[in-house]
Amino acid sequence: QVRYEKRPVLAHDGQPVAGLYNAWITLDNPAQFNSYTTEMVKGTILAFRAASAARDVVAVVFTGSGDKAFCTGGNTAEYAEYYAGNPQEYRAYMRLFNDMVSAILACDKPVICRVNGMRIGGGQEIGMACDFSIAQDLARFGQAGPKHGSAPIGGATDFLPVIIGAERAMAACVLCEPFSAHEAYHLGLLTGLVPA
Repeated sequence: QVRYEKRPVLAHDGQPVAGLYNAWITLDNPAQFNSYTTEMVKGTILAFRAASAARDVVAVVFTGSGDKAFCTGGNTAEYAEYYAGNPQEYRAYMRLFNDMVSAILACDKPVICRVNGMRIGGGQEIGMACDFSIAQDLARFGQAGPKHGSAPIGGATDFLPVIIGAERAMAACVLCEPFSAHEAYHLGLLTGLVPA
């Protein structure tokens, strides 16, 4: 459920540049808004390590399948089915999640988060770990964890105060009110907006 592919870098005239590629890492779980399962977290870590080590890769595009969501965070079906009955395993899962954030942050290539729809909860956190974020103008952003008994400690409490300020970060993490792509751009969460 994580796709890794290399696409040729295109010159200004639209022609491929010989031997240079962009790595595209795609979360491919559109039926569940690209929420990541444990196996997807592992796949994302490996994909970022591969892109970072590839000498012919010049940049990474991190995106989600379909037009509904980049990512809405952890897969709640998996949480309910497995982790709710095995709380001792959740600690290992959170270590894996933090490893995914670290793999994005440590990537030796610039990472562009391509936001095609919602970027919510843990999806917002992994998106903020990227160097740049480009979103369609109808995308939605925000946190969701506290509404479901989870603290936004996978990156929101680290990244949001730095990007949007402590007061707005507190409101985003506690109230969990989603905001528009235009507001995200105004707050400094996005590098650019494009038409949906």
